[in-house]
Amino acid sequence: MSRNTAEILRDALAHFQILQGHAEEDLDEQLVIDAVCMRLSAGIEALAALEATTREEIFGGMWPLMWGMRNRIGHGYLLVDAVIIRQTVTLDVPSIISQISRRLDTIHPATISERQDTAAGTTHDDGPPNDAGTS
Repeated sequence: MSRNTAEILRDALAHFQILQGHAEEDLDEQLVIDAVCMRLSAGIEALAALEATTREEIFGGMWPLMWGMRNRIGHGYLLVDAVIIRQTVTLDVPSIISQISRRLDTIHPATISERQDTAAGTTHDDGPPNDAGTS
């Protein structure tokens, strides 16, 4: 089953929000930097599941830089500069969260609910009446 745009955005948003919680700790601690990097990478990876046009609409020219950060974390973990991670957390993550939130606000709530119900195998429609005339 493929996930819809709202589901992907909510997943990514959750990673970035948890990242912010980690970042409230001492960013001089390697364990905290590691946790932040893992959530940063996971959030960006989640966004990669969006259609390219949707990513472009939301992030524009930032996306290649974001994907580059994810690659740097994922493929060269020991080479990740803690100073750059701190700057990313302070300067970029709030904007990313804002952009995701704005996009989620534009998605009609009923559409999100219907898709969630469909994914869960439930519907709000009681269907046609049965032979006794009740639903």
